[in-house]
Amino acid sequence: MKTTTRVVVIGGGVVGCSVLYHLTKLGWSDVMLLERSELTSGSTWHAAGGFHTLNGDTNMAALQGYTIRLYRELEELTGMSCGLHHVGGVTLADNKDRFDMLLAERAKHRYMGLETAIVTPEEIAQIAPIVNTQGILGGLYDPLDGHLDPSGTTHAYAKAARMGGAKICLHTKVLETTLRPDGTWDVVTDKGTIHTEHVVNAAGLWAREVGALAGVYLPLHPMEHQYLVTEETPEIFERDSEHPHVMDPAGESYLRQEGRGLCIGFYEQPCRPWAVDGTPWEFGHELLPNDFDKIEQSIEFAYKRFPVLERAGVKSVIHGPFTFAPDGNPLVGPIPGLRGYWSACGVMAGFSQGGGVGLMLAQWMVEGECERDTGAMDVARFGDWISSGYTLPKVIENYQKRFSVSYPNEELPAARPNRTTPMYDIFDSMGAVWGAQYGLEVVNYFATSDEPRYETPSFRRSNAWEATAREVRAVREAAGINEVHNFGKYRVTGPNARAWLDRIMAGRIPKVGRLALTPMLSPAGRIIGDFTVSCLADTEFQLTASYGAQAYHLRWFLQHQEDGVSIENISDKLNGFQIAGPRARDILQACTRSDLSDMRFMDARRMVVGMTDCLVQRVSYTGDLGFEIYCDPMAQRQLWSTLWAAGVPFGMQPFGMRAMMSLRLDKVFGSWGREYSPDYTCAETGLDRFIMWTKGDFIGRAAAEAERAAPPQRMSVAFEVDALDADVNAFEPVWIDGEVQGFCTSGGFSHFAQKSIAIALIPREKAAQGLHVEIEILGQMRPARLIAEPLFDKDGARMRG
Repeated sequence: MKTTTRVVVIGGGVVGCSVLYHLTKLGWSDVMLLERSELTSGSTWHAAGGFHTLNGDTNMAALQGYTIRLYRELEELTGMSCGLHHVGGVTLADNKDRFDMLLAERAKHRYMGLETAIVTPEEIAQIAPIVNTQGILGGLYDPLDGHLDPSGTTHAYAKAARMGGAKICLHTKVLETTLRPDGTWDVVTDKGTIHTEHVVNAAGLWAREVGALAGVYLPLHPMEHQYLVTEETPEIFERDSEHPHVMDPAGESYLRQEGRGLCIGFYEQPCRPWAVDGTPWEFGHELLPNDFDKIEQSIEFAYKRFPVLERAGVKSVIHGPFTFAPDGNPLVGPIPGLRGYWSACGVMAGFSQGGGVGLMLAQWMVEGECERDTGAMDVARFGDWISSGYTLPKVIENYQKRFSVSYPNEELPAARPNRTTPMYDIFDSMGAVWGAQYGLEVVNYFATSDEPRYETPSFRRSNAWEATAREVRAVREAAGINEVHNFGKYRVTGPNARAWLDRIMAGRIPKVGRLALTPMLSPAGRIIGDFTVSCLADTEFQLTASYGAQAYHLRWFLQHQEDGVSIENISDKLNGFQIAGPRARDILQACTRSDLSDMRFMDARRMVVGMTDCLVQRVSYTGDLGFEIYCDPMAQRQLWSTLWAAGVPFGMQPFGMRAMMSLRLDKVFGSWGREYSPDYTCAETGLDRFIMWTKGDFIGRAAAEAERAAPPQRMSVAFEVDALDADVNAFEPVWIDGEVQGFCTSGGFSHFAQKSIAIALIPREKAAQGLHVEIEILGQMRPARLIAEPLFDKDGARMRG
């Protein structure tokens, strides 16, 4: 066995073999894989082997499409069969919400190049004749759906990797992973020690245990999963062609043909976690005992949906564990704070996602970044606050909701509340309706005593409508107050802090007492952050950005840290409030002896507010006159008492994130994860206006300069939409001249302007004031008109005055 290599991949399932293959495909041949038993010895060997493109996240759907198309390439490259059955598949909808979800997904697929189609009950009966279509409103048909041979596919990946120079060592158990002082690793096995630059944890069912060897906690958990294979069924073996897949969300089941019979699996509500205290090392090519009790109700429902099953005998039962992350997506990428250690686990849909996961991780390792936004599967989407006690109930919830409708406004209840600020009980007593971001409780809106304390999940306008309108009105007419706890916050200090920030950020780094807005770019010029940078002293800066991206951003900062620069994540060490609206200055002035009359827009000052030492910044995401007031969380309740007592006489009201996202539309402000993400560039989104071209070199400058010289083909614009009872959420296609030429990045309703607004990327040459388009919202073509000016405070007089 080799004793040195560039990469050690731990785990010989489909994901580990995919990572190994893609590393060789991108040019790294000095790589090896370690497997404690045989290839496929974990979840891979007993997988049902189905694959599909349907996924609520568009990048995940695209990567699933890549995975499916890759199988033909593997077969041609290796001469091995993956056992492909491209039979197509249909997802059923038995109620309006499920049908709305399918309409939304079909709309996304239009600009993604996925040829799915909405089908009627009559068409479903033709496509999948064993389905009882009674009560079915329609379905989504995907010709790419199918299934394969799990073992054959995994071995095809392995052969392709070997052809690229990779080594695979079977029956080699990893005992230790030890970080050397120089940042490289010793991987100690029962057959010797391997020195390597990179370690990839693709250990599947054992990913928790392998991670623990390096002091890493990976938030995933195995769940028991069961599917049945029937005896021969005449309705199947007498067909001229193979029966397509059928996913029945109402019955929490998936069904496909298996030989001359059927295979049906369930995501049952009385589910069971497996190996709560750790996966046994000796577990391998064995199954769990059959458990018909937990799927009894699922089988009963399946008999009604697929009557043929009641007449078919059970040939075999496959009951085995699969791993899930709290949100069901994979855990991929570099572990924050640990050099050279990579995650490729939690991939429960390995034959739909394994190829895309392998490609993204290989690009990340070889090229330094991925070709698309990996936020949905980035291991950094969970912070160091997460624990096994949180992971378990969230994984159970995710399993139970595997086939449930995924609403854009839904707040899932498991493991909540978890993390709260000192304001939680105060806001709760005021009627707060809570959401969660990055484990933190965040107010979505405030309900009155006669309104429910629950927002109904919907693809259409919800029961939060009146409350949101009420809060928007308060901000625009008087003043509103909310917490600034859901900002990520960082303190950067040291003699080289300014020079470092000038290199890491594309925008201007402000003078003392001022703040500036700046994008942060990847080397390829993609947007990896939009920051407010405040200069508090010559060698002290405060950065704010999205709270949910803090592990992602801190990882990037630490990867690029230099001597003379200290970086601290203070996201939970600094809190406070935002007050915004025409009376905001009056309210703050009533709380401090400091003179605010000369405090300009984008000023930052330390002052005492009430009894509390604060940092006050003249800026607001509402686009109104506003102030951000930061303090020690220990003093936050006292600060609240001061601001609230002063604000009530001026008509100040608390407001939540639903109102915030409506208010930002008035100014067409972009949002992280929507308009701003690694999928887009500054020149596409308009953030190029914040780039400081006159300063020296910064990360991503060459790519940004290239787009400055030759602007990209698409650009971000805003539309006023003639909407009905549903507004744009994200990724709805934009039809221009009868064809899809763009898509929405976000949208919603401006309660101030009483207009439905969409922000979209469209061809640059088409972007002109008054352009008329159609935007497809839940299957309906809605007229829309391009608007070139903000709906509120067009000249910025109120925001800047």
